[in-house]
Amino acid sequence: MTTTPTQQLSAAGVSIWLDDLSRERLSSGSLQKLIDEKNVVGVTTNPSIFHAAITSGSDYDAVIAGLAAKGASVEETIFEITTTDVADACDLFAPVAAATKGVDGRVSIEVDPRLAWDTEGTIAEAKHLYKKVNKDNVLIKIPATLEGLQAITATLAEGISVNVTLIFSLERYRAVINAFQSGLELAKENGHDLSRIHSVASFFVSRVDSEIDKRLDALGTEEAKALKGKAGVANARLAYQVYEELFSTERWAVLAEAGALPQRPLWASTGVKDPAYPDTLYVTGLVAADVVNTMPEKTLDATFDHGVVTGDTITGTYEEANSVLNALEGLGISYNDVVAQLESEGLEKFVASWKELLADVEGALASARKAS
Repeated sequence: MTTTPTQQLSAAGVSIWLDDLSRERLSSGSLQKLIDEKNVVGVTTNPSIFHAAITSGSDYDAVIAGLAAKGASVEETIFEITTTDVADACDLFAPVAAATKGVDGRVSIEVDPRLAWDTEGTIAEAKHLYKKVNKDNVLIKIPATLEGLQAITATLAEGISVNVTLIFSLERYRAVINAFQSGLELAKENGHDLSRIHSVASFFVSRVDSEIDKRLDALGTEEAKALKGKAGVANARLAYQVYEELFSTERWAVLAEAGALPQRPLWASTGVKDPAYPDTLYVTGLVAADVVNTMPEKTLDATFDHGVVTGDTITGTYEEANSVLNALEGLGISYNDVVAQLESEGLEKFVASWKELLADVEGALASARKAS
């Protein structure tokens, strides 16, 4: 029997999620088609995705006009549109969620990115989003800033499932797993059923190569050139080693005994930015059991078309991955400096997208009011 590369990925333990959502994807049936044909079992969204969806085409014009007539503010309008799309996607994925006991069939929605440095504001927004979407298979996305870590713990303690986003460093990833396990310990004290709380940790891949390659190019030596395109995969593979380590502790065994499920690593930013690299680099190079890979459609199509899946490509690579990061440090490229810069830029990008979205929707509301 011929199997497709996406079927092979699923069989190897990788859950394929689509890094995109729009009203058009839901109404046209294109998302359902990806579920049926390309093994997609979940969706992630972010401020940039919503900005692109809402400002292209006319799919939201009627909704915006209706909200304008009711006197809705720009914030209320965006909240209504995004939560409606996510709730409808949750319904679409409900059969997948049922078949996997809630492990997959998940749809993520992010708290307002301007709250990334505000612990209490993030907790309040997470609860507000969860209540509004009102679907068991939603994941609330919270950035892994230092302020976000406490919000992650507090949100999980309420029994709300969380997608932790914008993780770049191994040290921060350890802190994220600690925040997750602390949240479950509190949830258990609060009387929540731990088997119903799900979480993923979104570890970013391609952006690490983009930044480090820029620094390698600036060095220009043969030794530097030989390291290009290797850091992103190496960093993610070492994250999987951290996952294996921290989910085999006594602390975790106690939670697992109470019904808790591990927080799966999710590979994010898996679209290849440099055309010199294979377009499936961050998919086929990061195959292991119990991971999620959230792909832009272009990467999903490339994987389906010509991805070569050779089974687990992570376990047993840790020594080699460490040697890549050590070689970079040896060339004077500071890992800590790179990951700090990437977190800062990642947050700035989402805040900028959100502000653009606010401005565009404000304009659309004003036009709708004039026309009525």
